Amino acid sequence: MKKICLFDVNETLLDLRALDPEFERLFGNAAVRKEWFGQFIQSAFVSVITDTYQPFGVIGSAAFDMIAERYDITISEEDKKTLLSKITQLPPHPEVAENLARLKQNGYTLAAFTNSTAAVAQMQLENAGIVQFFDKVLSADTVKRLKPAKEAYEMAARAFNVETKNTRLIAAHAWDIAGALRAGCSGAFIARPGMVLDPLYQQPEIIGKDLREVVDAIIEQDR
Repeated sequence: MKKICLFDVNETLLDLRALDPEFERLFGNAAVRKEWFGQFIQSAFVSVITDTYQPFGVIGSAAFDMIAERYDITISEEDKKTLLSKITQLPPHPEVAENLARLKQNGYTLAAFTNSTAAVAQMQLENAGIVQFFDKVLSADTVKRLKPAKEAYEMAARAFNVETKNTRLIAAHAWDIAGALRAGCSGAFIARPGMVLDPLYQQPEIIGKDLREVVDAIIEQDR
């Protein structure tokens, strides 16, 4: 049986660098986008650890407020709303559509699997022109436990009536891979620029510099 392919969305499939012009405009430094996303993920982890669920978009907005306060910059609600709305308009990385299509042509079942709400993820994938490749769009919001909590990965497996061992997470985040492997999934890591695996945790069976290399390895492994 071919494993269900579960795809993380932000940074894995979609390119957050498209937000850089907005951060340049508001903060005078496009690099603040990475700082914001790092705070975003840190705050999401706090919600998991303390078991105080907040929707992913709410966490992202609060993280933006924290970064603005850190830089002692006042950002209007209109500007913040404009920036955050652009998250639904992110482009896919250049090789994504072609290689999602390759997986489908080779008989794989694909799901988008994200911490964002299902509605946001649906808009993201539609605007990126890749929604047609996915059999399901899954959100950790369903179980009110964000990745990397094991409940999120277990929910994704249940959505296809399989055990977690019959799923493979494809992601560009070490923490997501670590969570998936701990929950019993297989893993495939996309080592996009600046992304590295955490040596403290179990390593995935597949590693590639982009989705093309990862798909090559998945197809080869299942021959």
